[in-house]
Amino acid sequence: MTRLAAGNTPETRSEELVADADTLDSWRVVLFNDDDHTFDEVIFQIIKAVRCPRAIAEKKTWEVHTKGRSIVYGGPMVNCIRVSAVLEEISLKTEIQTG
Repeated sequence: MTRLAAGNTPETRSEELVADADTLDSWRVVLFNDDDHTFDEVIFQIIKAVRCPRAIAEKKTWEVHTKGRSIVYGGPMVNCIRVSAVLEEISLKTEIQTG
């Protein structure tokens, strides 16, 4: 895990990690919609996997529900593997992609 610079909070860093998902040269974890999980289950698992605030997890969950998929994390491959594994603990469907 990357150390936080002085003045950065974990909440700020999480927002940066999610925002980094849109960069072209990073790896990213895509979460796909399914009919097997509740909103609360998905929100909890995103928070656990990405270590982000609930508001971000809710936004990503809603995007998965409405668009069928959402990029929930972007960064180094090793981190993507960890995030994907945590999401898949409850049988969520994920894919790791590169830009």
